[in-house]
Amino acid sequence: MPQDPTSEPQVTTPEPQKPGTRPRKLSAPASAAEDARVHQETPPLRRTLRLQHIVFVGLAYMAPMAVFDMFGIVAFATDGRVPLAYLITMAAMLITALSYARMCRLHPSAGSAYTYARRTLNPSVGFLVGWSATLGYLLLPMLNALLAAIYMSAVLPGVPSWIWVLSTIAVCTLFNLLGVHLAARANLLLVLVQIAAAGAFIVFAVRNIVTAGSGNELSMTPFSPGDVPTAALISGASLLALSFLGFDAVTTMSEEAVHPRRDIPRAILIIVIGAGTFFIVTTYLMQVIFPDVSQVDDIVSASPEIARHIGGAAFQALFVAGYMFAVLGCGLTQQMTAARLLFAMGRDGMIPRGMFGRLSPTTQVPVMNILFIAILACSALVLDLEAAASLINFGAFIAFAAVNASVIAAYLRVVRPTGNGSAFGWVALPSIGLLINVALWFSLEPSAKIVGGIWVAVGFAYLLWTTRMFRRDPIELADPDMT
Repeated sequence: MPQDPTSEPQVTTPEPQKPGTRPRKLSAPASAAEDARVHQETPPLRRTLRLQHIVFVGLAYMAPMAVFDMFGIVAFATDGRVPLAYLITMAAMLITALSYARMCRLHPSAGSAYTYARRTLNPSVGFLVGWSATLGYLLLPMLNALLAAIYMSAVLPGVPSWIWVLSTIAVCTLFNLLGVHLAARANLLLVLVQIAAAGAFIVFAVRNIVTAGSGNELSMTPFSPGDVPTAALISGASLLALSFLGFDAVTTMSEEAVHPRRDIPRAILIIVIGAGTFFIVTTYLMQVIFPDVSQVDDIVSASPEIARHIGGAAFQALFVAGYMFAVLGCGLTQQMTAARLLFAMGRDGMIPRGMFGRLSPTTQVPVMNILFIAILACSALVLDLEAAASLINFGAFIAFAAVNASVIAAYLRVVRPTGNGSAFGWVALPSIGLLINVALWFSLEPSAKIVGGIWVAVGFAYLLWTTRMFRRDPIELADPDMT
């Protein structure tokens, strides 16, 4: 029987502590006795999730139809090499996925890059990693509203795009205020609808290639760099990372998995490999049909235009309808996730508790937080797709780089002294993943790095203040998927 490639020594790294200090978590019980009482009163999560359930939830977070979001922009930037750019992105994500898998085995009850960095690198470094990733959580609803406007405008160009932005935000906000977690309850349906729409797109694309004769010839050009500058390919790959965001969400399900040490790492790898293969195949077919994307009327909305080209107006309408289902489902979940994150931070005193740390007495949802996220999402009225994607990827690349660095630190501090593990898997591969993620980060839009840099600077200033110039450990951030 072949050995599981993610199998590693099952050891747990202690969280680093500085002499004479104690970790700060404002919501912690006041005494050991109180902590024990709270632990006894809090029932453990039921272990009911098996491998197939975890994979479907991960795919729902990633939204398979995200493959269509950036196609036009990246095809134009890379001169028709979107599949090659996806290969670069997939390499970075696959190595990072392996790093997540290793860290899952070391911390089977934990999840998120923030937790891994805090426990293996340094509490302050972990805080800044979590703070950086928080920016993406807060802005994802904005991206959903922007994508809804782009796709609906392709079908109904006479309707102003701001109407689609505001209506998408209004629908998601209304359902969240009512306390209806529609997307969370329909993960399986959400994924199946997207797979059906994307599968139909592939069928129509293949039919178009076959019936077009010599007009659309299969070739390796989309995978050949040719004269395309390396910087352009890396820049395109940095935008395509948006398609993979969410694969790491399954790390937060360790306490609900039947076999967490085995199934969580496997699910991560299945999701990245499966989704990556789907992304590459789909964009290859699209690139064969439109080797020169400048032929479409609007590069940003190239995907719905291609859908009309291969299947007619009726298929374009069905394609956009399936996409809008995914957008609304993701928007519901993402807005509530961001609101829960703000609630946790407000409850712990990191941000004003009176505004962000309160729940509605009737619906038990953080009303002010939901409305605040809705206001942030209105930035879709002034941002373009490339700038929005770069801004969200800003924190993601920092988190991915931190996970790879955490694997190296865990090897040096814990694994190597036990005589287990190999330097190749624990040092060489994560080092490559770290370098690729750093390169992708530097390829983001300058405006995104400026705004993201300001966000990190605010977090660093807050860190200095709460730790009294690093004389005590920082406040623990809450994981947005587990609060």
